[in-house]
Amino acid sequence: MFLYIHGFNSSPLSQKTQEFRRWLAERGRENEWICPDLPHQPAEAFALLCTLVEQAQIRPKLVGSSLGGFYATALSARYDIKAVVINPAVHAPLVLRSALGPQVGYYDDTQYEFTQQHLDELQALDLLAPANPDNILLMQEREDEVLDWKVAVDYYRDCHQLVFRGGDHSFTRFGDVIELIDRF
Repeated sequence: MFLYIHGFNSSPLSQKTQEFRRWLAERGRENEWICPDLPHQPAEAFALLCTLVEQAQIRPKLVGSSLGGFYATALSARYDIKAVVINPAVHAPLVLRSALGPQVGYYDDTQYEFTQQHLDELQALDLLAPANPDNILLMQEREDEVLDWKVAVDYYRDCHQLVFRGGDHSFTRFGDVIELIDRF
């Protein structure tokens, strides 16, 4: 079972989520995929993710991209479960401070105001370091134009890591690493 957690202003319609869903479907495993459309309020999003973990028949493996990687790290700590974090937003309240103001979803016309309350809710989830490093696999591309890859490599230094040259924030090699995600 996989709980895929999309990033900031993204949705279950993102390229990675759909590619992962197709990969599982091609193997007759589509029922192992959950990807909620997260609310914009971090406290609500995290509460929804906690509910999904707690109600799952078996503990899911988390796969989180960007802000989803931030949430996956917090969930992994809370529930002692495995997480694959892809180009994660380390210390999201700091990273997203520059996003304060009007926002529009990438895959629909959803509009909302990103406020200090959002940052405060993210701050409540932020960890000084991953709680269970053996449960986390970092997948990072070095040419991420949104987030500094060195920050992630340092933050997840005690975790499993795959760091690739090139790429971008979308994680261009995703199709090539799905099997590794499955095996982790």
